[in-house]
Amino acid sequence: MPGEAAHSDGFEESRDATRRTHLANERTYLAWWRTGLTCLVVSLGAGKLVPSISHQARWPYELLGAGFAVLGIAFIAYGMRREREIRDAVARNEFEHPDDRFLAAFTAIGIALGAALLLLVVIQT
Repeated sequence: MPGEAAHSDGFEESRDATRRTHLANERTYLAWWRTGLTCLVVSLGAGKLVPSISHQARWPYELLGAGFAVLGIAFIAYGMRREREIRDAVARNEFEHPDDRFLAAFTAIGIALGAALLLLVVIQT
């Protein structure tokens, strides 16, 4: 009937939208994981692989690798926190903005690690 919020397959539009939101939240959670795992792989490359095949001082690369590992762990942990915040917000029919402090910290750490990597590449060549 006109004006009813149901599809011909029996799903209510609002319920279907909630399902899509939960699935999007799950995909975003997995993206936090992928980002964290990528940082962990970069930490292995920078902290272990590069020093083992180069004739450069090891400690700057190990320090940089440790920084990327910490960032990776932080991404995974924040992803779990964010997933829960969104799930709870959807249950309350609200929207939960990401914590600006975390986003600023991730940005600052990423810029610092990137600049340190750039500096190592330029100095060590």
